[in-house]
Amino acid sequence: MPWQNNGDGDRPNPWGNGPRRGGGGGEPPNFDEYIRKGQDQLRKAMPGGKGGPLLIVAALILLYLYWGFYQVKTNEQAVVLRFGEWVASSSPGPHFHFPPFEQVEIRGVTDENQVSIGSRVTESRRSGRQSFARPDESLMLTQDENIVDVRFNVVWRINDLGNYLFKLQDPDGTIKSVAESAMREMIGQNRITPIITTARGQIEQSVKELIQTTLDEYQAGVDVLRVQIIESEAPEEVKDAFLDVQRAEADQQRFQNEATKYRNEVIPQAQGQAEQMTQQAEAYRAQVVARAQGEAARFMSVYNEYILAKDVTKKRIYLETMEQILAGMDKIVVDGKAGSGVVPYLPLEQLNKKSGGE
Repeated sequence: MPWQNNGDGDRPNPWGNGPRRGGGGGEPPNFDEYIRKGQDQLRKAMPGGKGGPLLIVAALILLYLYWGFYQVKTNEQAVVLRFGEWVASSSPGPHFHFPPFEQVEIRGVTDENQVSIGSRVTESRRSGRQSFARPDESLMLTQDENIVDVRFNVVWRINDLGNYLFKLQDPDGTIKSVAESAMREMIGQNRITPIITTARGQIEQSVKELIQTTLDEYQAGVDVLRVQIIESEAPEEVKDAFLDVQRAEADQQRFQNEATKYRNEVIPQAQGQAEQMTQQAEAYRAQVVARAQGEAARFMSVYNEYILAKDVTKKRIYLETMEQILAGMDKIVVDGKAGSGVVPYLPLEQLNKKSGGE
């Protein structure tokens, strides 16, 4: 394991951290000065002012205690290594270890870390901050067999320092590989149009959950805070063609919407007309049936009267029928047996019409 840096500017040492001090300065502690001051204080405390070897032993004990003491802040975690083996983890607060047999590794666990997939950012004094594309990471295959260029960041932090340091050989590289694999899986389950338009938020959430599940299986000791898609678009070489396809798909959708609107207008109108025709047919049927039933009832009533008095009924039917037939005719029938004194023909109907016209 690398030597621990206590974060105060002191040089790392292979035995862990001494107590943290608020002052600056990168110089190591002056142990001779500490021993001399300790001896002076012990001499003053002992009768006769003489301590001899006892003073040296006491000073060495104090020095060892000082050497083995370390402080873990509230935003940190620590692991204790004994001959390079992880034997314990330390929560925030004061702790003690046994140097030089044990070492202490302290890391901040609330700091956010970020890994970028599909691009790299470099900084230099001459060119400043620049971003470089990584097509080998960003080009991915969609469900509809298109290529999409996806660049994204994964923000994470440590939640278990021991697992983070010792469960994985290369924690940062593992997080990057898992993130790229998860994004490729989600992209392969979606079509290109929603990927670059409306489905980015859903994809980010799904990728975050998949990365977290995979890292938990590895016992990586990491919490994935968020996944941020920086850019998702068609590759530069086919961007113009893809835009043409998008416009065609938009026109197709517009035509479909117009056809649906027309269908929604025509179908109810046709259904109304069909219902009206059905109702008219039902009314006509009811009218015809009622008329037929009436005719049948009248016929049956006449027939019943005919059965009771055949001669009278025949004569009445004959007279009624002749009345209906001759009612609209302009002829006058004169009985030939009436004698020679009767006027054979008198157009009474024409006279009536003429007198009425005058």
